[in-house]
Amino acid sequence: MLETSSKKYQIYMMPGMAANPSIFEHIKLDNSRFEIHWLSWQIPLKDESIQAYAKRMLTHIKHEKPILIGVSFGGVLVQEIAKLIEIERLIIVSSVKQSSEIPKHMQLARETGIYKYLPFGLLNYINEIEKLPVGNIIRKRLKLYQQYLSVNDKVYLDWAVKEMVCWNQPKPMENIIHVHGDHDKVFPIKNIKNCIVVNEGTHIMILNRFRWFNEHLPELIEHGILKEKQC
Repeated sequence: MLETSSKKYQIYMMPGMAANPSIFEHIKLDNSRFEIHWLSWQIPLKDESIQAYAKRMLTHIKHEKPILIGVSFGGVLVQEIAKLIEIERLIIVSSVKQSSEIPKHMQLARETGIYKYLPFGLLNYINEIEKLPVGNIIRKRLKLYQQYLSVNDKVYLDWAVKEMVCWNQPKPMENIIHVHGDHDKVFPIKNIKNCIVVNEGTHIMILNRFRWFNEHLPELIEHGILKEKQC
């Protein structure tokens, strides 16, 4: 049975594709007002749609009218979850809220079916690549990937890529809050409409711009608005 709480906002955070929830480890909110719950990716069932997957994820949401926050592909998933239950607030970060915001090369991958043949198993070779005599910048980046991109099951990766590029959302959900970086190379901001812009924010800004989120998330959660530049 769902639990209710009149004292705290119950916040469920979903990480991006292949990422574990430790990407949220630097998000620190006042624990007298906010309680954070991390969600983790599960291995999808055979031929499972993202809608069916979202329904299965409901077993991990234990509170009524939660706050849902999703990063990248996790932002797509929380939108599907929000279609199934009553929520207090829906916030996506470094993500898309309608199909038209998906970049052209991903749309092409959907139309041609080429996503089926991409070598996502390469994530399994991070440990081997790290042993090579590469420079410090590359080594630090590999460490970052190693720490946060831990969901490297091929069944999951094949499913996630398909559901991302084939996601069908003609128009944004009502009252969705979209936070996006102006330096995001995965989902370029030129394709994004009606968002809160984080200056110099990249696709991984939940990690390297966490202070921005610690400062502004409380206002977004409680009031659903922020006096920031809109795109």
